[in-house]
Amino acid sequence: MAGNSRRKGAIRKPGSKKGQVVGTGGQKSKGLEGKGPTPRASIRPGHPAQKRAAQKSAQQQRRSARDKPTAELVAGRNPVVECLRAAVPTTALYVQLGVDADERVTEAVRLAADRGISVLEVSKPELDRLTGGALHQGLALQMPPFDYAHPDDLLAAAKDSTEPPLLVALDGVTDPRNLGAVIRSAAAFGANGVLLPQRRSASITAVAWRTSAGTAAKIPVAIATNLTRALRQYAAEGLMIVGLDADGSVALDDLSLATDPLVVVVGSEGRGLSRLIRETCDETVSIPMSAGVESLNASVAAGVVLAEVSRRRRVAGRT
Repeated sequence: MAGNSRRKGAIRKPGSKKGQVVGTGGQKSKGLEGKGPTPRASIRPGHPAQKRAAQKSAQQQRRSARDKPTAELVAGRNPVVECLRAAVPTTALYVQLGVDADERVTEAVRLAADRGISVLEVSKPELDRLTGGALHQGLALQMPPFDYAHPDDLLAAAKDSTEPPLLVALDGVTDPRNLGAVIRSAAAFGANGVLLPQRRSASITAVAWRTSAGTAAKIPVAIATNLTRALRQYAAEGLMIVGLDADGSVALDDLSLATDPLVVVVGSEGRGLSRLIRETCDETVSIPMSAGVESLNASVAAGVVLAEVSRRRRVAGRT
């Protein structure tokens, strides 16, 4: 009985253990080691925060690309000739191979040659590509990015003048024709420079160049990242801020600040002055008009006010 006293099943044959597990060779202990700190949510692939960060980065890149000055291509025979006549800064004239050379094509080539502008002959498919499929009529003109000044440069130019400083600021003027016309009036009536906001504003394009009749090359044009802050800086330097407004606090006939160091602010074509700009102004001025007549557009209103400011300064200089 002693030989049979062992519990049944106590002795098992090798390999008979139920559920036997093969050894890991030490890999299991390594698998338990930490993998370092958890990455930030904004850089963790698939995490909602990472997706939001990627979208924000893409928006910033698009904004940066939009704000970066780029060359402009003017297409069409009449626009090209007009730009060349107005002495718009130009880097190259593209002429389609085999194009019918009418008077405009001949004049464009002659004007470009007289100014030392490169005349490049290209195929029609290449010119189509360069102009983005626009109706080019065999001619296109490449303009370099406009060289904008800094707002401080306008103030420096104003202080160097023998006359009281006179600057023009545009608040939301988005029509390049209005911008060009304002620049032309500013140059005609002795302004020291024109200030544009970085957002919601027309820029110096071929249209603005043509409308300015070339005066954009004779008067500095600056861009302010924040127009309100720039105007406040000008005010701190002793300039008075006057905004054009249909419901102005004074009529143009009573603008006593005309002979002082001055910034004339022109509002947008439809909305006029923005709230923050209006609050920054020392005065708002309206132009007396006959009853029943619609308000003047931005460029005409700017010309009227600048002409009156210039007149008053001439009178003051004679007394």
